[in-house]
Amino acid sequence: MEFTENPWKTLTSTVVYDNNWLKIRHEEVVTPANTPGIYGVVSFKNKAVVVVPIDQDGYTYLVGQYRYPLDEYSWEVPEGGAPIGTDLLESARRELREETGLEAEKWTMIGRIHTSNSATDEEGFLYIAEELTQGAHEPEETEQLQIRRVSLADAVDMVMNSEITDALSVCALLKVARLKQI
Repeated sequence: MEFTENPWKTLTSTVVYDNNWLKIRHEEVVTPANTPGIYGVVSFKNKAVVVVPIDQDGYTYLVGQYRYPLDEYSWEVPEGGAPIGTDLLESARRELREETGLEAEKWTMIGRIHTSNSATDEEGFLYIAEELTQGAHEPEETEQLQIRRVSLADAVDMVMNSEITDALSVCALLKVARLKQI
């Protein structure tokens, strides 16, 4: 038996928090078991764009930054937000340039993911960027970034050793590894 119809029923939906980046709703629901329940939903006001830049030597570029919600330092591939309704590829180009200074001639979308679909509607779009040229990076004023050039194999090892834990980066790097047979 295949279940594809929505078994949930929303009774009420109230926005309990709203800022420039996200909105949180509290919802009164009827669950699939036909019992009363509640649900909290985080809606993002951007689509996530994720870029794995690959240079002519098979190296990629990681971005290191302190992540406030985790209270720890994080190594990631270049990523950021595409405001809903804007061009995803243009946003990916902008994020790559801002965070690394790299420009790419060749772009390939390699996937679409949901980052934590039990609590958020966030959607991520994964790209490979190739045929790179280096310029100056232009981080946002709130970003204090380090850039590290590593082989794709070393980046995958960092994922496997939990040195890279950002879900978007993990997904993108493992997908690239499979596509490139690393």
